[in-house]
Amino acid sequence: MALPASTPSKQEYKDGSAQRSNPQPEEMARSSSTRDPPPTPSWFTPKRLLIIFCVINMINYVDRGAIASNGVNGSIRTCDDKGICTSGSGIQGEFDLTNFQDGLLSSAFMVGLLVASPIFASLAKSHNPFRLIGVGLSVWTLAAAGCGSAFSFWFIAICRMLVGVGEASFISLAAPFIDDNAPISQKTAWLAMFYMCIPTGVALGYVYGGFVGGHFHWRYAFWGEALLMLPFAVLGFVVKPLQLKGFSPVESKKALTSVETVSAITDGYIAYNFVIGAYSYWGPKAGYNIYHMKSADMMFGGITIVCGILGTLSGGFILDRMSATISNAFILLSGATFLGAIFCFVAFCVRSLYGFIVLFAVGELLVFATQAPVNYVCLHCVKPSLRPLSMAISTVSIHIFGDVPSSPLVGVLQDNINNWRETALILTSIFFLAAGIWFIGVFLHSVDKSNDESESQVSAPTMANRKPLLDGNGDESFCEV
Repeated sequence: MALPASTPSKQEYKDGSAQRSNPQPEEMARSSSTRDPPPTPSWFTPKRLLIIFCVINMINYVDRGAIASNGVNGSIRTCDDKGICTSGSGIQGEFDLTNFQDGLLSSAFMVGLLVASPIFASLAKSHNPFRLIGVGLSVWTLAAAGCGSAFSFWFIAICRMLVGVGEASFISLAAPFIDDNAPISQKTAWLAMFYMCIPTGVALGYVYGGFVGGHFHWRYAFWGEALLMLPFAVLGFVVKPLQLKGFSPVESKKALTSVETVSAITDGYIAYNFVIGAYSYWGPKAGYNIYHMKSADMMFGGITIVCGILGTLSGGFILDRMSATISNAFILLSGATFLGAIFCFVAFCVRSLYGFIVLFAVGELLVFATQAPVNYVCLHCVKPSLRPLSMAISTVSIHIFGDVPSSPLVGVLQDNINNWRETALILTSIFFLAAGIWFIGVFLHSVDKSNDESESQVSAPTMANRKPLLDGNGDESFCEV
């Protein structure tokens, strides 16, 4: 039977038949999408992309936890009143570092991260962002191997700086990729899964560094990290690259954003990261000295893994349930940080080890609930094409004013007062400042600019029809997105 002229068959389209009649709007949309498919490979489904980025993020933060562990970081050579000396261990012992020099290793990493983050964000406008991630991970892999082969303090400091350069490409660009491909109803949950890898990675790094440094040698920890990252560095070059939303050939040059919102989210994040950075670097050593923990690396690692996973995921899911808006994100940020600060502060006041573990675990659970909301605000207070730059500015700010100075400053503070409990209490009180700054953000007039249609390469109906990550029966393909 012949089809009506208004509904040409698939064969007619393939043959280019001249008997086509005026197509319907739906057919025109299908034809347009067929002629100009976005450059995304079919193998990269949203779930696979999320899993790969989570694993890379995990390895990044395993490195941060490993260098802070007692097994890798070690201890300095000490002598008692009788002149009996004990040899140092790990990096600090092998290179005979003071606490200040030890803290500088953390700062050296951050210097590389800070300098390279805005550079990679700017390059994303002229080079494919996925290839830039491949370049960064290659630098990371070589630098991590260099750390394991270090022969002096300055050599390992330079290698730590290059590790930061390598991580900068990934930190600036991964979150926008995830934000592009997450279902609308689960955007914050997907970000939570990604940022859950931060506390989990640091905690695994404590355990990994403690085990490898204790049973083999601290150098093997860095060589192992390099081997784990190598396949992902290669993947960045061999697969068909992805493209970010908002980086079309013709894009708006108007950089619209809310200065007050950016200021509130960044200032609070700086104060928050000042504490978290010092916790992650000095935590095992402080716990060992205050509570005489026999396995401080394992203890802090275990607490951080459990609380990091539960807290980060809870923060993302709660914000989605509240309705993910910038104002609600500030409410969650200020409330969770304030309550978390109370529990962490009281934890360092108690004398009992078990009391400390319970209180500090609750505090970490609340504090880590901020990870997804704070990055949600960073991504949604600017237009799509500015998201890599927004993430880069956030990264630069929180590190250059947060955990870059915090590690050596806490080291100097401890060198002067020689009391880890007092040092921990002074440090923890800065959480209250972060909560106060984020509370101000609740009252700001903030506009979500992520749905700017002039820069959208993914239609709203397409995004809405995507199946949630947790729906096992969902269609994973996004090769036509």
